[in-house]
Amino acid sequence: MKIKDILSKKKPTLSFEVFPPKKDSDYTKVEEATIEIAGLHPAFMSVTYGAGGGTSKHTVEIAANLMNRCGVTPLAHLTCASSTKEEVAMQLTRLKEKGIENILALRGDRVLGKEMISGAEYQYASELVKVIKKTGDFCIGAACYPEGHVEAANRKEDILHLKEKVDCGCDFLTTQMFFDNSILYNYLFHLREAGIHIPVIAGIMPVTNSKQIKRICDLSGTVLPQRFKAIVEKFGDDQASMEQAGIAYATDQIIDLYANGVNAVHVYSMNKPEVAKKIYQNVSNMICQ
Repeated sequence: MKIKDILSKKKPTLSFEVFPPKKDSDYTKVEEATIEIAGLHPAFMSVTYGAGGGTSKHTVEIAANLMNRCGVTPLAHLTCASSTKEEVAMQLTRLKEKGIENILALRGDRVLGKEMISGAEYQYASELVKVIKKTGDFCIGAACYPEGHVEAANRKEDILHLKEKVDCGCDFLTTQMFFDNSILYNYLFHLREAGIHIPVIAGIMPVTNSKQIKRICDLSGTVLPQRFKAIVEKFGDDQASMEQAGIAYATDQIIDLYANGVNAVHVYSMNKPEVAKKIYQNVSNMICQ
């Protein structure tokens, strides 16, 4: 099923993200976690794509398994910055052969130490969106950043680049994680003002380990509200308490989003079935099955 059709129902949905193993020897463990999360019957599940395509074979494999074995709609990530155009074409062929209909088109991070081959690689996600659109009947998603992309000079520039991706054929957007819902609500206003009217899925990260915080902030430039900082300061040194508090905070965000008309929520569950289950249980009566 295409994600744009799921979103068109305009009812509260919950979806989860999983990532492939870096080592082949860890595949079984990841597969088991993925199947367990799929057992919650989420609206869909996304499968990430490693830098340089290092886990790309597993991306397709896991996505196909979700669809064929678990009956869950998969969303396969595809990054282009660290892959040649030929590699991207091969990946699109594999996805098409497996019957996977949904792709999240991302520029991604370049692999450290790898030199770009002029003309052989894509510079921007908008270029990738165009190619996917021409390649097959895919439903295409793209990333957006409520607090602005770390490389953008300002919000206006960031939204202009986002509009380019949308005009190239995106069907929906998924946000980077955020911890203050008011930031998202303000961002959605600016998107509509810029003429971007496709569905926006809110990305929520349950922080269950205080060590995640620095990496999150470094990668995304995410602002941590004082309320969240207080939770980390109070419970960060106690793993069990931090997990419970992190799940409660994420749940509170999700409930507020649903209450304010943001129907689609995507949880960055970090391959943790126990976290996905607790989030699901907390909002199960609110979502469309």
